[in-house]
Amino acid sequence: MNSIKFQPGYWISLLLVIPMLRILSLLPLSVTYHLGTALGSIFYLLISTRRDIAIKNLALCFPHYKQSEIDVIAKNTFRNIARVALASGINWWSSKEHIQKLIQVENLAYFEDAVRSGSNIILLAPHFVALEIGGIYLSTVSPITSVYQRNKNPLFNALTIHGRTRFGALITERQESTLGIVRQMKNCHPLYYLPDQDPGIHWHPKQSVFAPFFNEQAATWTTLSRLAKITDAIVIPCKTEILSKGKGFKVTFSAPITNFPTGNPLSDAAIMNQAIESLVRDIPDQYFWVHKRFKTQPVGVASHYE
Repeated sequence: MNSIKFQPGYWISLLLVIPMLRILSLLPLSVTYHLGTALGSIFYLLISTRRDIAIKNLALCFPHYKQSEIDVIAKNTFRNIARVALASGINWWSSKEHIQKLIQVENLAYFEDAVRSGSNIILLAPHFVALEIGGIYLSTVSPITSVYQRNKNPLFNALTIHGRTRFGALITERQESTLGIVRQMKNCHPLYYLPDQDPGIHWHPKQSVFAPFFNEQAATWTTLSRLAKITDAIVIPCKTEILSKGKGFKVTFSAPITNFPTGNPLSDAAIMNQAIESLVRDIPDQYFWVHKRFKTQPVGVASHYE
């Protein structure tokens, strides 16, 4: 971080936020959990734009829920985001042994069987709030490759890169060519892939399609099926969650997606979204609802967020 040119706003991160996160990483996770509960409740009240986005997303995806149920899920989503954010120091500084101690693993056999088969592997990791520590944990037990999006704050960007790579993982920036990912996968590096954000201004019919997500049309990247086809990879859904009361985190593997890819980008995108839906329904308050998942719409369709 010595080469970073500081702007005035970065001093707050350097002198206050980062030291605070370092201290919290040394405390029991239960402390961070309860602080996050309080902080998330405050953010839910104060950050109205993101609160409205979360509520709108939930209303679209769970139309059968009462408004009171949606409000509870939205509030708990903010709390879970805050809990995980306050635990960021664990990702950046905690030892391999400490991280492994914090993680419970469910259905590991799906991953182990794929590794033993010698297959190329893509771990389909939707945007759950605790996905960062899930990827870091996996890097402690296997060489992996992951894709990341550059943080506008260079301090947090540097710490994120350090956290993700310090146990041997390789990372690729989202906008870079997929050729590097393909080479890494063929060198026995499973890909920890995060596919479920709106392509936004980058939407292009050759790279994404409109596919149903909770019965709503969502602009969806087709990268997963292309990578799976090029590398002949097994695709294993993988979710990471923060456990209640600071008891740690859990990484859960699901059965590999069968008959994938199909060769039809739209069908493949729909299959991927269905797999993500299944995981989200298990822990709806841990999905990243504050993102405008349905921002990009077909021509002539009004925005959901106006």
